[in-house]
Order: sequence, then C-alpha cells, then structure tokens
Amino acid sequence: MSFAKSLRCRECGREYPLNPIYVCEFCFGPLEVSYDYQAMAGAVTRESITRGPLTMWRYRDLLPVESDEVVDINTGFTPLVHAKNLGHKLGLDELYLKNDCVNPTYSFKDRVVSVAATKALEFKFDVLACASTGNLACAVAAHGAKAGLKAYVFVPADLEQGKLVGAAIYGPTLVAVHGSYDQVNRLCTELADRYRWAFVNINVRPYYAEGSKTLGYEVAEQLGWRAPDQVVVPVASGSMFTKIWKAFNEFSNLGIIGPVGTHMHVAQAAGSSPIASAYEARRMDIRPVKPNTIAKSLAIGNPADGYFALKAIKESEGSAVSVSDDEIVESMKLLASTEGIFAETAGGVAIASLQHLVAAGRIKRGDLTVVYITGNGLKTQEAVAHVVQPVTIQPHIADFEAAMELLSSRE
Repeated sequence: MSFAKSLRCRECGREYPLNPIYVCEFCFGPLEVSYDYQAMAGAVTRESITRGPLTMWRYRDLLPVESDEVVDINTGFTPLVHAKNLGHKLGLDELYLKNDCVNPTYSFKDRVVSVAATKALEFKFDVLACASTGNLACAVAAHGAKAGLKAYVFVPADLEQGKLVGAAIYGPTLVAVHGSYDQVNRLCTELADRYRWAFVNINVRPYYAEGSKTLGYEVAEQLGWRAPDQVVVPVASGSMFTKIWKAFNEFSNLGIIGPVGTHMHVAQAAGSSPIASAYEARRMDIRPVKPNTIAKSLAIGNPADGYFALKAIKESEGSAVSVSDDEIVESMKLLASTEGIFAETAGGVAIASLQHLVAAGRIKRGDLTVVYITGNGLKTQEAVAHVVQPVTIQPHIADFEAAMELLSSRE
C-alpha cells in the first residue's frame, strides 16, 4: 500500500487525484506527490527500512507506488565513500562522495526511472519515453526493456557518443533532434499531448521526481541516521536538488533522524548556470539562458525546478556556485587521481564547486560534507581524451629503460 494520497500544486496548493498529470489546471504550477505522513509515521521506521532490499526499494513506503511488482534493475544503495585523499588535498576531514556512477546504467537517473516505469505500468501505458540530455535516455531505454514497454528517447543531436551507445544498446527508438535540450523538451511536451505515452519527465514527472529522494535517504542512513552538515549537488533542472532536501526533512519529521541542519549548495557549469546566476543576483526568478558547456548533462537553460531550488537554498542557508569548463576538466582528473572515481563532466562540476566553497570559507575542515557524483566518466570521455599520452616503445628492456630515462628528464 502506498501512503501517497494526492497530487498537490506547489504554487497554489490545489489537490488532484493520483493520475498521470503534471500541471495545475488553475495556476499552471507544477504538481508534486502529497503523502499521509501521519499514517506513515506509524509504519516507517529505521527497522522497517533495514529489513528491505539493498536497493533504492528499501524506501518503498516513502515512494508513490501501489503495485506489488516494481521495475527494478538493482538500482541504488550505492557507495558513500570517505574521500580521505581528496579531503586531505582540500583541507577537509569529513568529506564523503555519494558515488552514483555505479548504478546499472551508470547514473542516478536509474532511480527516477525505476519509479516512473513502475507508475507507467500501473497507469497501463505501453510506451515509456523521455526528453534527455543523455543519462535519462539510457535509463529509460533500460527500464523500458526490463518492463516490456516500447521506449522512445529524444536527445539533442550533438550528444556525447558514449550516451548514444549507452541508450541504443537496449533497443529503443532513438530520436536525435537538431536543437538544445530545451527545444527537445518542448517537442516532447507537444508529443505528450498527442500520444498516450508515459513521458517520464513530463506527464509522469511528479512520480518520477520522487525517485531522487532515495539519494537523501541513503546518505542519511549510511551516515548512521543523520543528515550531513553540507551537501554539494550538480544541478540541471533543479529537481534532484530539491528532492534530496525533501528527503532529509521527511526523515526528520518522521523521527527517523534528528533535526536537519544541512546547508544545500547548487553546483552548475558557468555555460549553463541560470540558478547560480539568480542566486548571485539575489533574485528568486530564473532567467533562461542558452547553454554552452561541455557538461551536457547539466545543459538545461530553463530549469523546471529552478525557483524551488532557490527556495531550498534559502531554507537551508546554502548557496550556488558556477565553474568554468577548464575547472570541470581539471576536477574530473583530480577526483580520478585521488579517489579512483572516473566521473562524467557533472562530477567535475561538483568537485570544482566544492573547491570554490572551501576557498570561500563556506565549507570548513570539520564539516561533514557530502558531494553527489551522479554519472560515470565513460559517458563523457571526450572531455578528458587529452590525458591519453602513452609511452610507446619496442618490446625490449633497453627501449623501456631509455623511455623511462627520457620521461624522468622531462619531469
């Protein structure tokens, strides 16, 4: 049984039935799942959670699903790594990395799509679809295959090859659109009105977005049932950021953890930073931009949850940071060379932003800090292809030793 009771407008508060709808008919505000927390409080405990599987579905009672069968490809409960090497370089004693690179399709998007695909079956859709900057396309294609649903994935035509292959291998209809993600999303919104398809980030979005809460639940549990002091999240639409914040507060309100004193920090690429720009200008309105960054998974110029991300920043006394493409690349290399984690460009954005926050004194040595690493670097190899500079020799010891001597002389 689900504790979800309705969809609620995040703007005006009007409530709607739990149907595949995503926008308020009165004020056009976005809809969000509302729960019966009073009933949930008596049923959801630390003990009930730990009896669950070692996947995101250990938090099933906090998610909006009714079905006995969920579309699960073993997503979640990913490692929370104590990053001692990186922390030492940055002057942080309690730095942790939430490594979602190791999910089945190598990004956090498996979490949201697992919920969305389950709801698609509940609503009796036969097609699973999305507008994507890449990672979501892979997750939708994989979950569509697992669920026995047809999959249509729409992406910008200039997407990284690794993400195209990572989606195509599951056999979806892959549609490459000449245009930005925002143009792809507008097309898919029109298609969602025309076809009875489950567009995970459009008409099924209220349910889909709830999957990101598991990133907050897991971190709190893995830290010994507490919320961190500081959180850094790479941000595109702003949805994941707001849901992590929601998760910490849900856990606290249910008595599963104590009071939440977490400061939430948005990390964006300078070439696509409408939320960070609004924060820096002390505005609560988002002014759309035309993305221009190597961090294509974050290249959303008109973020759907931008206002709510700014609201979470304000509530948590957090901040927002933007970083250059050069900083992104250097931070990808830094993360790999210190912690052995090859993250995609979004991970570079998060680590570069962390460095800015430390330098500005917003994150201090003793703060329990969690940085979310949301996707695998194998998907964005182009960004760091220049690191491939092998020492090429003939198969003889003399050649090897001569090459090493030459290499040493250059250092």
